[in-house]
Amino acid sequence: MEDLIRPIYQERASHRNTLGILMIEKKFNNSAITDTFDVVLLVIVKEADCPVFSKHYTAKGQKAALYVVSEEKLNEWLLLGSNRKVIDWVFNGKVLFDRNEYVQQLRNRMLEFPEEARRLKMGVEFAKLIRRYTDGKVFLETKQLLDAYNHVVHALHHLARLAVIEKGFYPEITVWNQVKQIDAQIYKLYEELVGSDEPLDKRLELLFLASEFLIHSRIPSGSAHLLKVLKQQEGAWSIGEIVGHPELEVYSVDLVIMLEYLVDKHVLVVEERSTKGQHVFHRYYKVADH
Repeated sequence: MEDLIRPIYQERASHRNTLGILMIEKKFNNSAITDTFDVVLLVIVKEADCPVFSKHYTAKGQKAALYVVSEEKLNEWLLLGSNRKVIDWVFNGKVLFDRNEYVQQLRNRMLEFPEEARRLKMGVEFAKLIRRYTDGKVFLETKQLLDAYNHVVHALHHLARLAVIEKGFYPEITVWNQVKQIDAQIYKLYEELVGSDEPLDKRLELLFLASEFLIHSRIPSGSAHLLKVLKQQEGAWSIGEIVGHPELEVYSVDLVIMLEYLVDKHVLVVEERSTKGQHVFHRYYKVADH
């Protein structure tokens, strides 16, 4: 197959904008890694008008997919985990072209997983975890059990990824294989959720109780990045200042629910400031003094 796609990647390698090209071949026991294609070509470019561009090819009964991805979009995927296949592709793909060892350096950074990047990724996962846990708990309280189940499964996935990141690893697609080695307690919760013979409502009640303890124990690691940003200025922040801060944009819609969770746990405190309306106050947030 490499001979068949050689003209495609050789043309891309000749572009000065191309940083690296990787080839990912379909695995016998896991065709999902390439979306059932026989081979995927991942081309990383410095800049692009379109952050993700793709083409599909057929040759001698086999099919190939080409993805041209900007460096900015690739870094976003690696940070947010919004395209987890790419982590596997970057780690395990065969390097066909590597300008100035770009791919090798990228792999080294991922293996080293610098503290600042780790702290930010933990914050994003923690915010998503709080969102799923909080919404799921409401569904449980209103007896919407299947919606509650869906949310607690997602919450456990975020908790699992958080545990993996805490240990200095990138969460992979097969995150539960990683968690089984890293945090047996979280893995056991997942097993109980999907494999227990208990009625669904009882399973969910137990899971939400256990999750509450595990989430609470992750507050220091999960909130470290947010608190570091909030300590950059003296005094309290308005919600507009927080959501508009460039370092916090990646939290997206999960930021507000995370703030309120941290207020509830006395990690943040609310400062009220007068408005023109009588008995109406602005809410400002600041890190609690401990």
